[in-house]
Amino acid sequence: MKQLTKAEEEVMHILWEMKEGIVKDILKGFKDKQPAYNTVATVLKVLKKKEIVDYRKVGNIYMYYPLISKEEYSSYQMKHLLKNYFGGSFARLAAFFAKDNEMDIEELEELLKDAGHTSNS
Repeated sequence: MKQLTKAEEEVMHILWEMKEGIVKDILKGFKDKQPAYNTVATVLKVLKKKEIVDYRKVGNIYMYYPLISKEEYSSYQMKHLLKNYFGGSFARLAAFFAKDNEMDIEELEELLKDAGHTSNS
């Protein structure tokens, strides 16, 4: 799986929520400033090339849909973050978030306990 740009992620979040859609519908999913039609169409072409989305042709329209789930991409992102920024150590990641979010010892222990339980499932 390849890393997505911010623009690609924005389009994917909309597409994951919609399940499938045409460019015009994806444009409506932007909450703030709506990009140009051609911009979204180009992003979708790049995502197709990266094998993140595909489309089916319905008449003259391309109906785009995700090839990976939001959960699969989130898992990939977390593994990438863990490997590249915390040396693969969940404990370092937890310590970083604990410090950054001013967690108390009980919250940190609960986080580590949950992480241990999840990784053994």
